[in-house]
Amino acid sequence: MTQPNLGTALITGASSGIGAIYADRLARRGHDLILVARNRERLNALARRLSDETGRNVEVVVADLADKADLVRIENILHKDASITTLVNNAGVGATQNLLESDVDELEDLLTLNVNVLMRLTHAAAPGFVARGAGTIINIASIVAIAPEILNGVYGGSKAFVLAFSQSLRKELHDLNVRIQVVLPGATATDFWATAGTPVEHLPSAIVMQADAMVDAALTGLDQGEFVTIPALPDITELEAYEAARQKLMPNLSLSVPADRYTS
Repeated sequence: MTQPNLGTALITGASSGIGAIYADRLARRGHDLILVARNRERLNALARRLSDETGRNVEVVVADLADKADLVRIENILHKDASITTLVNNAGVGATQNLLESDVDELEDLLTLNVNVLMRLTHAAAPGFVARGAGTIINIASIVAIAPEILNGVYGGSKAFVLAFSQSLRKELHDLNVRIQVVLPGATATDFWATAGTPVEHLPSAIVMQADAMVDAALTGLDQGEFVTIPALPDITELEAYEAARQKLMPNLSLSVPADRYTS
C-alpha cells in the first residue's frame, strides 16, 4: 500500500526520547523528516532506521539550538523549504531543584531553549504555512504550565509561556488554516529527568508514562482536533471547565475602575 505524502515534518530534540518517537510515528504516517538535535551519532542511526523501515526521506541537521548561528540555520530551513508542513517544537530542558538551590546561569540557558528558541522557530515557520494555506505546529509544553508548584518555578514558567504563546497563536492563525496543538505531558520516562537532576527511577511509577504511550496519545489528540492535549487526564470535561473558568474571567480583567472590594 502506497503511503500518503504528508509533506515534511521538522522535529527538534529528535535524537532520543519524545522527539525520536515523534519522528517514528510521523514517518509511518507518511511524512518525510528533518531531524534536528546535537547528537550526530544518534540522529544518523535514527535516520537510517526510519528510512529503511518507512521508505521516507529523512534529513539530519546537527545543531545546538542554544547557539545563535545554529538556530539561524534552522530558521533559514523553515523559511525556505516549502515542503515543510509540520513543526514539532520538542527541544527543551528541565529543572527539578528549588530556585534557591539552582544555578542561575543554567536557568537562563533553560529559558533560552524553552522560550526563545521555540518562539523563533515558530516565527520562522508560520509565515510559510500561512502563505501555503496549511500547516501544523505542535508545541511540547508540560503539565507544570498549569501546575508550576510541582517543579522548579523557572521551568514551570517556561512551559506556561509555551501554553500562553500557543493560545495566542491559535487565535491569530485560526482563520489562516494553520493548526496549533500544545501538548502537556506529565512525568514521562525519558532521559529528561536525569538531565534535570532527578532520575525517573526516583519518581513513583504510578505517575510516570512511557514515552511511546505519551506520543501516541498526543497524536490521537491531534487527530481528534484537540488544541490542548493532556495525555494522562482521564476526564476531558475537567479541562473544559478550567478553560471555561478562564474565559469567564476575561471580560472583567481590564475595566476603567477598581473592583468594589478595593474602594469600599
